[in-house]
This record gives sequence, structure tokens and C-alpha cells, in this order.
Amino acid sequence: MDDETSERELALRKLPLIYSLALRLRDAGVAPEVIGEYVGIEETALCGVFRIAEAKLLAARSLARTRG
Repeated sequence: MDDETSERELALRKLPLIYSLALRLRDAGVAPEVIGEYVGIEETALCGVFRIAEAKLLAARSLARTRG
């Protein structure tokens, strides 16, 4: 695993489960309706969930970088 992947993985592990799972499933190419079923969110609300998840992921990665 390269540094970029391990950094992302570590950040994903710090996210609340719903956000981590949504991002992992999306990255794996799972259909949006299936992701919605897994995380208990209507498919129409997934865009918002993904936006929040990406923001939380970015914050977790930034925090990890500042802590060294």
C-alpha cells in the first residue's frame, strides 16, 4: 500500500461509519440505490451524504498531517 492510500485509509477509519461506508461503497463502484440501502438513506439524499463525507475526510486527512 502506498503512502497516499494508507493516508486515505487512516482518515476513512476516523469517520463515522455511515460516511466511511458510503465512500467505500461508492469507490468500489456500488450502485447508488444499493449504497442508500446499506446506509439507510434515500438515494435522493446521497449527494449530500457524499459531500459531507468528503468534507469530513478532507478534515481528517488535514488533521492527521498537522499531527505528523
